[in-house]
Amino acid sequence: MSNPQLPSSVLVRDVVMRDGIQNLKQVLPTELKVEIIEGLADAGIRRIEATSFMNPKAVPATADADEVMRRIERKPGVLYECLVANERGARRAVDAGCDGVQQVISITDVHNRANVNRSVKQSLEEMARISKIVKGAGIPFSGAISLSTGCPYTGRVAEEVVYDIAEKYDALGVDEFFLCDSMGMGDPARMGRMVSELRRRWPEKGLVVHLHNTRGMGLANALSSMQAGADVLDGSLGGIGGCPFAPNASGNISTEDLAHMLWLMEVETGVDVDALIRLAEKLASAMEAPLYGTVLQAGKSFTKTPTPEWLLVDEDARTTQAVDELAVRF
Repeated sequence: MSNPQLPSSVLVRDVVMRDGIQNLKQVLPTELKVEIIEGLADAGIRRIEATSFMNPKAVPATADADEVMRRIERKPGVLYECLVANERGARRAVDAGCDGVQQVISITDVHNRANVNRSVKQSLEEMARISKIVKGAGIPFSGAISLSTGCPYTGRVAEEVVYDIAEKYDALGVDEFFLCDSMGMGDPARMGRMVSELRRRWPEKGLVVHLHNTRGMGLANALSSMQAGADVLDGSLGGIGGCPFAPNASGNISTEDLAHMLWLMEVETGVDVDALIRLAEKLASAMEAPLYGTVLQAGKSFTKTPTPEWLLVDEDARTTQAVDELAVRF
């Protein structure tokens, strides 16, 4: 029986080859990135944040963005999206044939300067120009509200500030909001309130919830967001990720953990959890650091393991065997 508090289906969006790798010291080979992206599509992920068009000196992990987009074999029905921070990145994204372009702005000046070397006001001015480029090319444009729960430098962020910047995004023509708990400071009550309020104020806008698991509340925040009306959630294969320009910014929620939870709750995703686990294993074998997905470590719930032979013996025989063993011992 379906749960009336949950959507009947959820679209799981993966960001491992952008957010997932940007904080790593290890730079993954282009060939592996292409294999992972194609594997995600084969596993049923229908929106993939494939790369970012950033300054390669600042984010060397995605310096091969143009080549990645050129080499992937695109699967029908799958959107291959990207992140940009300026007009140059937007033009590169358009030329590369990205199916969606996202610009991220941190909600506090101090972190936005650390992240993209601009004030929030300057990034909003940049958004007007990026929006014109992207939407002029007929590509959906998304605005990500980063640090929507808290900033590592200034602390808690007032919820009304989130709605204020969403209003500015709306005026600049974004098609979709990303509500980002970028530092993993959010809690289920707050995430539910913000999702509900964004839905109430802008019912016509798309909404993606982007969660980090820094303090272990990622899946709880995902559940409360869904109960408040969110039906598109970000994950990162293996639970890796984080911002290179913020202290203690650890990984995203794991895509396979999220898909596994939804499978258990009978929420339709179209995602093959077993295929995701196999793909995470492939990524893990190439990584110099461990992955964080718990399903990768423990396996799916209710996976059967062989019963020990001694438990297959009938009760009387087991009792006789135990008595015999005691007799030998004494």
